[in-house]
Amino acid sequence: MVSRLPPSRSGVGMSFDPRRGKSSAAYARVTAIAAALALSIPSRVAGTTAVLGISASVSANCTISTTALSFGRYESLQANATTALNAEGTVSIACTKGAAPKITMDLGQNPNAGKRYMALVASASAARTLYYELYQPPNPAPGAGCTFPGTTLWGASAGQAFMPSPATSRGARTYNVCGTIPPGQFALVGTYADTVVATVNF
Repeated sequence: MVSRLPPSRSGVGMSFDPRRGKSSAAYARVTAIAAALALSIPSRVAGTTAVLGISASVSANCTISTTALSFGRYESLQANATTALNAEGTVSIACTKGAAPKITMDLGQNPNAGKRYMALVASASAARTLYYELYQPPNPAPGAGCTFPGTTLWGASAGQAFMPSPATSRGARTYNVCGTIPPGQFALVGTYADTVVATVNF
């Protein structure tokens, strides 16, 4: 007589692995999940780093421009026999931030013994001149008006240089140039002129 065992309650077609204590189907599912997790982890890429230095420089610089100083008519026998003739021109500078400018004026084209002279236009005689001077404004504030008579000559030497405050913006700053023709000069009739070079050092 042959005895038959009842069908397995674990289901038809499902094997049992006694070594793992799990069915082969459950084991397959675990294996598939582990494989999926392994694929989702990015592989580590080898690399190295370096530092890139960045630098720049800003140099001190200034620009300069002027407007002419015109005295007009000098009346040597009337008003200016005893009173000086005064006039104003301007010099403008624009500098890089932090620049410390110094503005100088040379003695013009007809200097004599450290003084400035306008020369009679179209005259070959060095004696036909008209003495004048240029003075600094009373303070270094842009636009400060001239006071006459001036007190500080505006010249080419270090002691006669005009020193505005350091630039705080790129905008142009304008300063008055204070000119004076002393009285009592018995000058020949005609037109007198000179050219002065203004220089900004920074």
